[in-house]
Amino acid sequence: MTSRPILLNAFDMLTPVHQSPGLWRHPESRSGDFQRLGHWTELARTLEEGGFASLFLADIVGVYDVYGGGADATSRGGVQFPLLDPLVAVPAMAAVTEHLGFGVTASVSYEEPYLLARTLSTLDHFTDGRVAWNIVTSYQDSAARNLGRSAQIPHDERYDRADEYLEVMYELFEGSFAPDALRLDPESDVVVDPAKVRDVEHHGRYFDVPGRALSAPGPQRTPFLFQAGASSRGLRFAQEHAEAIFFSGPTPGHVRRWVDAVRDGLESAGRGRDAARIFSLATVVVDETDEAAQERLDGYRQFVDTESALALFGGWTGVDLAGARPEDPIEHVRTEANQSALASFTTLSPDRTWTVGDLAEFVAIGGRGPVIVGSPQTVADELERWIEEAGVDGFNISAAVRPADLERFARFVTPELRRRGLLPEAGDAPVTLRERIGGAGPHLPATHPGARHRWDG
Repeated sequence: MTSRPILLNAFDMLTPVHQSPGLWRHPESRSGDFQRLGHWTELARTLEEGGFASLFLADIVGVYDVYGGGADATSRGGVQFPLLDPLVAVPAMAAVTEHLGFGVTASVSYEEPYLLARTLSTLDHFTDGRVAWNIVTSYQDSAARNLGRSAQIPHDERYDRADEYLEVMYELFEGSFAPDALRLDPESDVVVDPAKVRDVEHHGRYFDVPGRALSAPGPQRTPFLFQAGASSRGLRFAQEHAEAIFFSGPTPGHVRRWVDAVRDGLESAGRGRDAARIFSLATVVVDETDEAAQERLDGYRQFVDTESALALFGGWTGVDLAGARPEDPIEHVRTEANQSALASFTTLSPDRTWTVGDLAEFVAIGGRGPVIVGSPQTVADELERWIEEAGVDGFNISAAVRPADLERFARFVTPELRRRGLLPEAGDAPVTLRERIGGAGPHLPATHPGARHRWDG
């Protein structure tokens, strides 16, 4: 079994239903408190005590309206709707923790880079360097329409545009302020040394940003960079920019194909095979014994909402399965939505033909990842097996019953992982999220393309 420490992120969303439709009705669920700030600060404390490196907050900027040709099923089931802004909650959670990081999702398709750079630098300051940016290109036509476009940008062009977006962000984070530009020196009457600040003068195909950054960069300068694209174009983008990559897949072998492709690409890009940490999605249902955990999972299945599960799938993939029979096979259809979500059930599972019924049952608890069920020892064994067979560095842990399953993980699984030496204590001195996950310094490494924009003054 593995001797490497396991990295853990909690995977959640500021909404009633994240990955497991129908489980909001479970008597232990408190997901109905999603609009209460105290709900999130309490969760942050729990995760910090449980040894999690970060709370990874998913986000979308549209409503899932594919299933049945509208959003009625989404609304009825609360499927990632209504949804709050995750960036707003981070400072409050940071104020009650010292070590926990926060991964925030922001779209390069709909956020202006100049203002997003200020927002992320602000969060980097307010968290003492514990913020990560989950870079997404977004995949919903509903988002495009509500943000002034007739349709979303075609899939591969979204990533072409994202490449230039990242160039702008690196220029603002790394190249506009010298490290000692902000002086706040009353004796010389200087707040910012004018010689230590410069305009970025970016003039490209998609963006024109002539001026200097509005905010001095935070402790990490560029926030730690997450990315979750698994299409061929998304993988090329991740190999160029990501410091941590998030995959979803039902088996270790399935995920291993992605992992090997990413590490080969990182090496080809000159960054090194281990330049990015790789995380896989897992939902954990744990109890004191295997039997008790299985009984708990069986109880969860009483609350499953299969129509909402298909609404979730339709939102991910752009494929409407309303009216399909449970025994109908799922065919691979290329769409402009989330191609990796569809591929995880079709082309990337060549040894299995997924039916509509299979898919609804699978998505209903845990989304696109495995459900790991058992005693603390069994769960730890399974996490170790995934580390070895899939080649991942850690997991984005999702809760079916929220936040109870994350609380139970911290109560049952964390002590077992620590007993095995696989989950270290956070330590006395807080560090940046890049140091905690990446294992080196607080700033982008020299091999990262963003480092080329660094101005040392």
